Amino acid sequence: MDKATFERLYREMLPGLYRLAQSILRHTADAQDAVQQAAVKAWQARDRIRSGNEKAYFTRIVINECRNIQRRRMRILPVAEFPDAGYMPPDTELKNAIAGLPENLRLPLLLKYMEGYSEKEAAAALDITVPAFKARLHKARRQLARELREEVELV
Repeated sequence: MDKATFERLYREMLPGLYRLAQSILRHTADAQDAVQQAAVKAWQARDRIRSGNEKAYFTRIVINECRNIQRRRMRILPVAEFPDAGYMPPDTELKNAIAGLPENLRLPLLLKYMEGYSEKEAAAALDITVPAFKARLHKARRQLARELREEVELV
């Protein structure tokens, strides 16, 4: 892949890759670092990127970089204090419910509904089969619905 093609693809995918990193890491600077590191690694491996599979390749690298950052964070950051309970608007409840999902369920939701990936693209990005992607997506939606129902019952 030549430099111009790489730059064009990267620029097209950058907003979505950044949103993905931000949703995983929940920290702006870390998300920027993850995307930049992913770009460097993708450039170094550009000859291994198959044509038509670029989106999945870039996404996979960003996810891996986010995991690396999370591992480093676990070693150095203390446990955060819980915020005081209070009223939360419905969209905040939804965001918190999504954030509370385990990563293997949260990522399929984010890729499908926030980033608009097809099932095939998302499965490739997560390095799983399409049926496995569908199963995780179904389980995530069920768990999310259950969590939101519990929130409503508490009010």
